[in-house]
Amino acid sequence: MKQFPLLAAVACSSVMSLWSTPTLAQFAKPADAIKYRQSALTLIGSHFGRMQPVMKGQAPYDAAQIKANVQILNTLAELPWAAFGPGTEGGEARPEVWSDAAGFQQKRDRLKENLAKLTAAADSGDLDKVRAAFGDVGASCKACHDSYRKKK
Repeated sequence: MKQFPLLAAVACSSVMSLWSTPTLAQFAKPADAIKYRQSALTLIGSHFGRMQPVMKGQAPYDAAQIKANVQILNTLAELPWAAFGPGTEGGEARPEVWSDAAGFQQKRDRLKENLAKLTAAADSGDLDKVRAAFGDVGASCKACHDSYRKKK
């Protein structure tokens, strides 16, 4: 019984360390990782694309709708990266994802920075700021695709 508090503390700290470490998805086979990351990136494209008519002035600006899409984008933008681990080469990713890991990380970091700017712009409700930040996020996506995605 005297060991129970010690065992409880060890168990809790083990669980807490799992929660505090970055989520690294476990995939049964490389094809599962490829499918996962492509699905996540497709969803990112879908939510980003939903805002495009507003940015082009083809649809009315609904600040709440834009803000909701940006919140979803922030969540989605965290997902695909765990599926680019060693041994998951293939799909639409070029080999440079793995041979230029530092460059790939830099592009991911730039996306994250630009999403933070888009979030701040969406929170402000200022359409001009949202448009500018939206363009920066789009440029981040394009830069990564140009360097690390197979040409279609």
